[in-house]
Amino acid sequence: MGQTLTEKILSDHLVEGDLTPGEEIGIEIDQVLMQDTTGTMVWLQFEALDLDEAQTELAAQYCDHQTYQFDFKNTDDHRFLRSAAGTYGAHFSRPGNGICHNVHKENFAAPGKTLLGSDSHTPTPGGLGQLAIGAGGLDIAVAMGGGAYYVEMPEVVNVRLEGELPEWSSAKDVILEMLRRETVKGGVGKVFEYTGPGAESLTVPERTTITNMGTELGATSSLFETDEKTKDYLERQGRGDEYVELTADDNAEYADEIVIDLDDLEPLIACPSMPDNVVPVREVAGETVEQVLVGSCTNGGYEDVLPAAKMVKDQEVAKHLEMIVAPGSKQAGEMLAREGWTAEMMAAGVNVSEATCGPCIGIGHVPASDSVSLRTFNRNFEGRSGIEDDNVYLCSPQVAAAAALKGEIVDPRDLADELGLDAPGVELPDEYDGSKTDLIYADDAIDDELIKGPNIGEVPLQDPLGSNISGETLLKMEDNITTDHIIPATSDILKFRSNIERLSDFTLSRVDETFAQRAKEAGTGVLVAGENYGQGSSREHAAMCPMYLGIEAVLAQSFARIHKANLFNFGIVPLAIDEETYEQIEQGDDVEIVDDVAAAVESGQEEFTIRVNDDWEATANLHASERERRILTAGGKLPLTKQQAEGGAAPADD
Repeated sequence: MGQTLTEKILSDHLVEGDLTPGEEIGIEIDQVLMQDTTGTMVWLQFEALDLDEAQTELAAQYCDHQTYQFDFKNTDDHRFLRSAAGTYGAHFSRPGNGICHNVHKENFAAPGKTLLGSDSHTPTPGGLGQLAIGAGGLDIAVAMGGGAYYVEMPEVVNVRLEGELPEWSSAKDVILEMLRRETVKGGVGKVFEYTGPGAESLTVPERTTITNMGTELGATSSLFETDEKTKDYLERQGRGDEYVELTADDNAEYADEIVIDLDDLEPLIACPSMPDNVVPVREVAGETVEQVLVGSCTNGGYEDVLPAAKMVKDQEVAKHLEMIVAPGSKQAGEMLAREGWTAEMMAAGVNVSEATCGPCIGIGHVPASDSVSLRTFNRNFEGRSGIEDDNVYLCSPQVAAAAALKGEIVDPRDLADELGLDAPGVELPDEYDGSKTDLIYADDAIDDELIKGPNIGEVPLQDPLGSNISGETLLKMEDNITTDHIIPATSDILKFRSNIERLSDFTLSRVDETFAQRAKEAGTGVLVAGENYGQGSSREHAAMCPMYLGIEAVLAQSFARIHKANLFNFGIVPLAIDEETYEQIEQGDDVEIVDDVAAAVESGQEEFTIRVNDDWEATANLHASERERRILTAGGKLPLTKQQAEGGAAPADD
């Protein structure tokens, strides 16, 4: 039986396990990336592991979230990250140089390589044939130290694309269609491989839009085969020698197949407040819009901004709204400026912003109250934009620009008829000739020791797992609780990402602002949640802060992949419960795990008995590999890895 492309790359990097879906495998990691809101903790953990130098082929540290540096704490973080890159041998991308995924795609992404990143949208380079996976920071630190990365072998699903995109439809509509069909839970435990003549018709930037936003499906990764368009893109970036031809075998066996006919796709839009709430644009046409944002790691490339720029040329954006364009990288911004497109956008009334993630997480350009914001971003979780009761829609640059001109949501095909606009199409530059001034390569490092400001704290450690877990149900939550709910990413909170003691005060504040104080007073406790708990970003702080506050277990109907791994990494027991148990438990109930927890975890026990209020009992299940059980027993991955290192075992053996 032939292999899928995913299986081929995994086979080339396999160090432990076999490629049976659902079984845990360990793989060698070629490249790692970090960004500034997760990177500080990665490097603090790297330091805590007593490691001297990055062992991966390439390590890259980006500063892309807090580029506005509202507080000295932000600036201190960036200085610390620069010093960590210099000390340990990583490339450093200065604030303003662009979003990690865009800059990495332009400079380092390589077909056939593995990439692990401390950001959930790390799968972006899958459009170039790189198997890229988002993970928690501690997993990055261990991989960067030479250890294997462990993950459940995913099912590989063939997404066969037929036909070609019609005018005014875009790659964003492809991934929105996937979300409409599969939902935000549809990709859990899966890799989506895009094949077929429709895939071949897409440029690399279009492909990376799809692989970037595959994260919203819950997918482990998304991947395209390489071809002449991959080679052409790398040559235009001056990296043609890195091209490798990669395809699945003709007789590859997939777990499932999804067929999308691109010819049938029309402009789509995700309505508030979930990326899978997708409808045709014409269904919501006429909704007044007050803010339009073009940018993000999904649609911030030169090729994404250019269609919007062409549409607004010689036009004026509606007087009652603001249109902001934030290129995904300085390379994109520089090229648009050199070609005159920045001036054209400004003349039309567009505010051109810095290359940053900022608005995606509510740092700058927060919507007005009771208003609609149209964004070319990847997430519209409630409150993520910086205001709790927001109304954020997700769409393509073409739909966004059309709304900016019309002042309301409008299908760009209808606006084209009204204004006589030509479809802008997809256009690649002859060469990507932006400067590399803000990229400091490892060989040119300017620091050789760590520089820590007063806000940069220590990595908290959990005690080894005890025999008893009991405590109050401090919070009961619904389905689809995101990491934004657990640890918000707004500017007033984000600056404490390097200071867990202070950051923990904001834990689950968007669900219940009294939670952190109640947890401190209780000293210990458990959390209860519905389906898909912890979806969203890779931020390990969403596990670290609850651990710091004394949370010992989370009982949920299901867990998002990265967050579940982070719970293991910080010694919190993730137990799966059924719907009946979830419905019956109430906030404030006393919960006790009847079993000797440490002994049961260590022995491989899967079924646990929970007793509630000394009144009734139910079964909870621990789905964990032998390695994950060792991590829990030790109190987390950091103490376990340190123990192994002291005992002479390499990080790869954890």
